[in-house]
Amino acid sequence: MHLRNSISRLLGIKYPILQGGMAWVSTAELVSAVSNAGGLGIIAAGNLTPEELEKEIKRTREMTDKPFGVNIMLLSPHVDSLIEVVCQQKIPVVTTGAGNPGKYMDTFKNAGIKVIPVVASPSLAKRMENLGADAVIAEGMEAGGHVGKLTTMVLIPQVVDAVSIPVIAAGGIADGRGVAAAFCLGASGVQIGTRFVCSQECTVHTEYKKRIVKAGPMDSVLTGLSTGHPVRSLRNKLTRKLLQIEKNGASFEEIEKLTLGSLRRAVVEGDIAEGSVMAGQIAGMIKDIKPVKEIITDLIEEANNVLASLHGGVTA
Repeated sequence: MHLRNSISRLLGIKYPILQGGMAWVSTAELVSAVSNAGGLGIIAAGNLTPEELEKEIKRTREMTDKPFGVNIMLLSPHVDSLIEVVCQQKIPVVTTGAGNPGKYMDTFKNAGIKVIPVVASPSLAKRMENLGADAVIAEGMEAGGHVGKLTTMVLIPQVVDAVSIPVIAAGGIADGRGVAAAFCLGASGVQIGTRFVCSQECTVHTEYKKRIVKAGPMDSVLTGLSTGHPVRSLRNKLTRKLLQIEKNGASFEEIEKLTLGSLRRAVVEGDIAEGSVMAGQIAGMIKDIKPVKEIITDLIEEANNVLASLHGGVTA
């Protein structure tokens, strides 16, 4: 794998591996560990106030002198103030989700910030390129949390064909084979979430990690399909309740009420029965909890071995 590719050069990192900005999960401990290991750690601002984000940025800088980014959820009630913080703190990279970053693009650019929106379709990727995005994260529906409708396998090549800026693949990537596959599909980098949740440095509750490690290949489920905003998480009492009330025609408000605070319950309190255990379909492949550096080393070594084995071509 060409380690110093367009993404590595753009972000000033050793390996073209980004850690997903997961609310309540992507704290300074995980972010700094990923950056120190050669990837790009990303603080999740979705659950933070501006004051909390500033504190998290300062904590991260105490743990690493390498580049790291911040993920901004554009539906956050604090979005304007959060963006003010990342500009004041001279964060080099911002990833965005849950909205259109167009109105903030000049603000980011004037602050020297590289902008990488998460997209779920080729048309949205093209729109982001036209707005001035430096790259896009194309995320397939295999990912944990809020997802789109296209799988990673079909999404990545279509996004690559639609834009001229670098494409980062996300959704369903947990080992070197997935990294190699993303590069074969035309991506210049990968973003990984669930695999990094099961790292020693990640501060989520131990029960959350154990639930992922115990997950089988059929344990992830989509809820919220009736609202148009599906969420992927692992099966439990909460998902069964959600699926049942959706089947009975529950309103968006009823569904939202049932899920309010559920991610925090799982991540912080370890309630894996009534909390939202967000994780990708790839959870069924994760069987251990190990240091971030080891995870990244394994990803790179396996990806290089897979890609090297392809040099001989494909025979019938």
